[in-house]
Amino acid sequence: MKAKQVIGLYDDYVMGNYTRKPLVIAKAKGSRVWSSEGKVYLDFFPGWAVSGLGHCHKRVVKAIQSQAQKLLHVSNNYYSEPQAKLAEKISLNSFGGRVFFCNSGAEANESAFKLSRAFGNPKRYEVITMLDSFHGRTLACTAATGQEKYKRGFEPLPEGFKSVPFNNREAVLNAVTDKTAAIMLELIQGEGGINVADKAYVRFLRELCFERNMLLIFDEVQTGMGRTGKMFCYQHYAVEPDIMTLAKSLGGGMPIGAMVVQKKISGILSPGMHASTFGGSPIACAAALAVFEAIEKEQLLVNVANMGNYLHDEFLRLKSRHPIIKQIRGVGLMLGLELIVNAPRAYDYCLANGLLINCTQGNTLRIMPALTVTKKEIDEAIKILDDAVSKC
Repeated sequence: MKAKQVIGLYDDYVMGNYTRKPLVIAKAKGSRVWSSEGKVYLDFFPGWAVSGLGHCHKRVVKAIQSQAQKLLHVSNNYYSEPQAKLAEKISLNSFGGRVFFCNSGAEANESAFKLSRAFGNPKRYEVITMLDSFHGRTLACTAATGQEKYKRGFEPLPEGFKSVPFNNREAVLNAVTDKTAAIMLELIQGEGGINVADKAYVRFLRELCFERNMLLIFDEVQTGMGRTGKMFCYQHYAVEPDIMTLAKSLGGGMPIGAMVVQKKISGILSPGMHASTFGGSPIACAAALAVFEAIEKEQLLVNVANMGNYLHDEFLRLKSRHPIIKQIRGVGLMLGLELIVNAPRAYDYCLANGLLINCTQGNTLRIMPALTVTKKEIDEAIKILDDAVSKC
């Protein structure tokens, strides 16, 4: 079908709750996507970081094809080998916890909220989050998200959430009450503009939660699975959470979410208290196992560190040439360019010239290429970004 026909079907039959550009993507491979009209784009924000290995990675595709011939779905009243192996893989690569599987980051965070309330029941139920955070689109996740723009029109939202300034110890201390059950944060705020948590701040939160018998929750939906040069971002901080939530890159393109819980509190959610019909499906778990295999066998954490440093250095060179670049933030291959002007014009230029990125908070260009990205691809992207920023 031609692009106009596809867009017409969307106009007639798909709800208009997304802001879409007139680009119909027909196929993709690695860091490249092809439009229905045959134009090739370099993708430096693949599927909102879902395609962390790049599009259609051969190991993921092979795993999906193999599993699809054996078993697509099984009820969680029974057992399946892919789910068991994936839980083991996640646990051994993190902090030795137990895993609950679902289908998205929002569902994983909902699970963390329910566990926190069960942990604090009956007197403690509040969760403290951070301003400029983003935790998902369900009602509870919207209430937890520290950005008012996502809450408008959905009031009244569920009670029990309060947001405080990021990296501010005093604000957290002032917010904690005898009703507080947990503190939750993204170690790098993605939708918030690539804001990085201070190491001392994170250690402070860990100690505070130990002292007050509260749970510490890390939302690693976007930072997990190698994005920052470690398998999980918390491993940069020399602390462990009580709960970690995962999604996006975990499935290599397949929908999957996970909540990882320290064993000492994993029994709080007993049978019947929480569930997910499609959670931990054999085909999604097989794809996720292939993601782990690719990261390990292809030494992608090393590539993230090397290419992240190279991309950061190139951004510094851009900043030296363009005074409108205010700041560079991020870790590994999760970087942001904050401009002193609104950034949509730069985003639109990139799109028109074959580079897919993201613009967040109005003035920050969010750049998150695949873990497999090459120096040549970065050079190509930098050239387009250089021209884009000069147009602002």
